[in-house]
Amino acid sequence: MSEGEKTFASAKEAKVGKYILIEDIPCRVVNIESSAPGKHGAAKMRITGIGIFDGQKKILLKPSDGDIEVPMIIRKNAQITSISGNSVQLMDGETYEVFELTLPEEFAADAEVGREVEIIEAMGKKSIQRVIKSSG
Repeated sequence: MSEGEKTFASAKEAKVGKYILIEDIPCRVVNIESSAPGKHGAAKMRITGIGIFDGQKKILLKPSDGDIEVPMIIRKNAQITSISGNSVQLMDGETYEVFELTLPEEFAADAEVGREVEIIEAMGKKSIQRVIKSSG
């Protein structure tokens, strides 16, 4: 993993809806529970996240004063240039780079050639987050 793909933050800074790394997997935080500080040290935090690429539930246990890893998340738009089954060919709107991604089933009905999608990129992986409705 190259530098620049993640940063570090205090576990206390974790918030629901933000992104953190759990087992080197970028996850969106869905729940945070903290226990009171005990006589042997800091409060403990139980952070539950859902992997943004695989949808798997992950749990991170950390002292509240511990460090957590935060992935660098890049959001951008791309245009669908072709669709073949559940695979779509996309063109980056800024760099004109062409690449293929799997089309999540929930977007299949809205996806069509020429339409824009929002993609999220982290840790060298990309995923379609939504199909942008045309303003027509």
